[in-house]
Amino acid sequence: MGTCKSPWRFITFHIDDKLVNMKIDLKSQAGFSIGNFILEFVQSIVLALSVFVLLYIFIAQPNEVKGTSMVPNFTDGEYLLTDKLSYRFGDPQRGDVVVFKAPPSEPCAADQCEYIKRIIGIPGDRVMVKAGLVYLNGALLNQFFLPEGVISDPGSFCAEGVEKTVPQGYYLAFGDNRSHSRDGREFGPIKRELIVGKAFFEYWPLSSIGLIPKVRF
Repeated sequence: MGTCKSPWRFITFHIDDKLVNMKIDLKSQAGFSIGNFILEFVQSIVLALSVFVLLYIFIAQPNEVKGTSMVPNFTDGEYLLTDKLSYRFGDPQRGDVVVFKAPPSEPCAADQCEYIKRIIGIPGDRVMVKAGLVYLNGALLNQFFLPEGVISDPGSFCAEGVEKTVPQGYYLAFGDNRSHSRDGREFGPIKRELIVGKAFFEYWPLSSIGLIPKVRF
C-alpha cells in the first residue's frame, strides 16, 4: 500500500503544474507585451523625428521675426513658416517675403544669422531710390503693401537718385519698415544661394494665424 500513488494527488499535481505553467506563460506574455509597447513607442518617436528633420531640411522651417524692420506687416516676436521647396522648382518673385542668410558684409554673417525682407528687384531689374520713393525699371513703384506716406531712404548701395541694376543670380530686398531696416539699400543685392525660402504662413500669435498675403508688382 505504501508504494501506491493516489490518482487524486497525481491529478492535483498536474493541476498545480498547469497552474504554475499558466502563471509563467502569463508573466512571459506580459513581459513580451511591454517590450513590444516600448519598442513601438521608440519607433514612433524615431519616425516622427525623422519626418520632422526631413520637413525642416527640405520643405519648411519655422522662423521668428526679430526686430521691427518688417513693421507693420510683421512684428517682433511673430512666428512664420518658411517654404523651402518652391524655390527648388521656380525663382523668387518681386513681392515675395523671403528669409535669407545675411551676406558676408553683415556683422552677424559669421553666426549665419538670417534676415527677413521683401524682394523688390529680380535679376535684370533697375532700381532707384529718389526723394523717398522707389522706382522700378524707370517707373514709380506702387507700394500698396505699405502704409501711405512711407519714405524710403537711400543707402550705401542705393544712393540717392542713382539707378542700380540687379545682377544675374542676385535679388534686391528691402524691409517694409524702410526707416528702420538695414537691407539691400545698404548691403546691395543678395545671391540666390543665400535665400532660405519664402515666408508663407504665420502661426503665432494665434490672432494673426493664416496665410501670408501674396504681393506682386
